[in-house]
Amino acid sequence: MKLSKLFVTLLLGSACAWASAQTIIKFSHVVAANTPKGKASDFFAKRAGELTKGKVKVEVYPNSALYKDGEEMSSLQMGSVQMLAPSLAKFGPLGVKEFEVFDFPFMFDDTAELHKITQGPVGAAMMAKLESKGIKGLAYWDNGFKSFSANTPLKTVADYKGKKFRIQSSKVLEEQIRSLNGIPQVMAFSEVYQALQTGVVDGTENTTSNIYSQKYQEVQKHLSLTNHGYIGYAVIANKKFWDGLPADVRGQLEQAMIEATNYANAIAQAENDAALADIRSTGKTAVYEPTKEERLALKKAMAPVHIKMAERVGKETLQEFYKATGFDPTKL
Repeated sequence: MKLSKLFVTLLLGSACAWASAQTIIKFSHVVAANTPKGKASDFFAKRAGELTKGKVKVEVYPNSALYKDGEEMSSLQMGSVQMLAPSLAKFGPLGVKEFEVFDFPFMFDDTAELHKITQGPVGAAMMAKLESKGIKGLAYWDNGFKSFSANTPLKTVADYKGKKFRIQSSKVLEEQIRSLNGIPQVMAFSEVYQALQTGVVDGTENTTSNIYSQKYQEVQKHLSLTNHGYIGYAVIANKKFWDGLPADVRGQLEQAMIEATNYANAIAQAENDAALADIRSTGKTAVYEPTKEERLALKKAMAPVHIKMAERVGKETLQEFYKATGFDPTKL
């Protein structure tokens, strides 16, 4: 009898210890903490702690502090990091090439068109494609629309000819630069500043919040507000880890992610607008706004990318995007 009571006591003690154990989530990303993604990551960490009443602690690692840009995805799949927020182009090397459709130039004219995809059934179906890779898709976070920078003015299509532009690893983005007669250079985000400073590359494309936070205005004399492409992130988790969480905790984290996503998308444009104002105020970078005619010329120059890359992302995927956004490159 005494042994039975001792066994029950030990069992209950173990259960209580397990219940009170804190789950640590390592959440790694490659950008600065003061960007939309950086702020949203911190917001998620705070809400996760609050909603789970301390059962979960999210440790956020910005600026590739935990892993290098190219090492994060394999680290997630192995489980050494539990959450990431990579750019959508990062799934191509995993064999999920459909995500490169987000890289197609001038696919979205505004965030309303974008959210028809990311907040609708097409976006959900895209996330489901990651599960066979051991990845659980949680949300899409906006950063904003990209602009081109260089050390010479970028006003006409001819201004891009022969220039080396840093891009993320994406066959679609490579073709985008070639459509302007430029030279694409794939490079890790953490290496771009030095490459611009030393002339290894002539220019880059990014959102103004990323440009300012990485101080590209110090090494780029011209910025053209082309809004030609979109940068967004897929917030993802190691699927085995996520599915293994207690149902109540997982539900609380899902609620924290909903709130963080609303926050991220709400501040994205405001952060980019503020960064643009800061870039202007430095006086180091001349900011140019293309005319309607100049932007149309860029659209026409890049339209062949849609045709050449259609097979890569799948014609069905591309048509679903066109149907949702109303874009038709053949009618430019």
